[in-house]
Amino acid sequence: MIDQKLELSAPDRPRVRLAPSPTGPLHIGTARTALFNYLFARQNRGSFVLRVEDTDRQRSKKKWEKDILENLAWLGLNWDEGPDKGGPFAPYRQSQRIELYRPYIERLLKEEKAYYCFCTKEDLTAQKEYQASIGEPPRYTGHCRQIDPEEASQRVKKGEPAVIRLKTPTDQIVSFKDQICGKTDFNTSELGDFIIAKNLDEPLYNLAVVIDDFLMKISHVIRGADHISNTPKQILIAKALDLPQPEYAHLPLVLSPNRRKLSKREEVVAVSDYRNQGYLPQALMNFIILLGWNEGADREIYSLEELIDRFTLEKVQRSGGIFDSKRLTWMNGYYIRQESLPVLTRMCIPYLIKNNYLVEVPNGSKKYQIKETKEIVSLGYLEKIIGLYQERLKVVSEIPELVDYFFKKELKYQPELLIWKDKDKKEIKNALNRAIKGLSNLKRDWSLEKINEALIQAADEIGDRGTILWPVRAALTGKENSASPFDVAYVLGAQKTLERLEKASKLL
Repeated sequence: MIDQKLELSAPDRPRVRLAPSPTGPLHIGTARTALFNYLFARQNRGSFVLRVEDTDRQRSKKKWEKDILENLAWLGLNWDEGPDKGGPFAPYRQSQRIELYRPYIERLLKEEKAYYCFCTKEDLTAQKEYQASIGEPPRYTGHCRQIDPEEASQRVKKGEPAVIRLKTPTDQIVSFKDQICGKTDFNTSELGDFIIAKNLDEPLYNLAVVIDDFLMKISHVIRGADHISNTPKQILIAKALDLPQPEYAHLPLVLSPNRRKLSKREEVVAVSDYRNQGYLPQALMNFIILLGWNEGADREIYSLEELIDRFTLEKVQRSGGIFDSKRLTWMNGYYIRQESLPVLTRMCIPYLIKNNYLVEVPNGSKKYQIKETKEIVSLGYLEKIIGLYQERLKVVSEIPELVDYFFKKELKYQPELLIWKDKDKKEIKNALNRAIKGLSNLKRDWSLEKINEALIQAADEIGDRGTILWPVRAALTGKENSASPFDVAYVLGAQKTLERLEKASKLL
């Protein structure tokens, strides 16, 4: 039985919802919709509800629901009610709410605002083909609309296949004020009598969402512009059931650089992929808010707290936001530079473990073993390594390739890597030997300051700093580009530094 008192009640404060379908990983566009809803709720001291729309039994998967919940939480978009937290309007999965929809479907049939349709797929296909041939939009013509309800009910009881359609008013204007798009009109003649349920126990999206929004007292529906064509259908269903209409706000689409709807064929679209690549949640959050919102200030960096204070729907743009991956990467680099070194190091360690450079020592000792050398190193030592690259790191997943030489027993490179400009091997070998001699005297005082003094003194004796510093850096790292030789030598330590320099000298 339908609760009529609930129909008349209204929330004291705004209630918004995110209603994703668990048919794939959390999409960057869905994450942006979640952020806009979250900010609106927090700014207005309202509630942010997470509702899983999993009535697509074939495509809905538990693994995708898990992905959506985990990545929303990773972004810091904490919901007030949801399938994992419960709440006053539980359950928060549509598949667990099926029994709630049946009374509304029965009511529409009883009041003859909906009817059973027995048209076959072949009939409907032929109808669409005819409409296309005369230049009309495809819509159901109402063939079964005049069937006596009692006759239709008997046919269904006998097992004849049927769906349930809403009796859409003919040639009327459905109008609503969208808080972003402004006044929006649809002619009902373009909609036809659309399907609202497969049967009494299988409501389709447009019907289920109207009932759920009503029962959960949702006051504002903030969603992507790709849903705007559903809005007149949902308004018609709400009117047929005498339900209140929420406020609507349709966000501009997220577009690829070529101004098409963002697609996984052109860009990475799953939040989990960005997370795995080493993007920080605050960078991704900061990036997606700018895909359609602009407060008018000349700035790009916002904290979540600032956004809660500044966000308004009035500042949401009508045009689509262009997804610029280079801008996201720049922004991520900014946030990496702002992060504390201990936190950044903890972010980097899983990538070093994944690439077989480190193994965690058990028993909670906060120590790690270098897999190749079996050497035990502390968290502090790893912080020194990561610190060398914090300023140039763009995504955390880059770290293994940048620092791999710290975890290798032997470096493999060609002798030509050691050569500086037009110098010959003899000159470079002499330079390396001078560096070895100068650094050998520092074994008891292996400080960054002393290393710097020793190498600069050796370089000044030769008369060309590059002749010393280039081969020293190449010998210590095996790379053309790396951190400075002073920093690398200091972190490597005296023994490893001298061993690598002597090997490079012999290689020449």
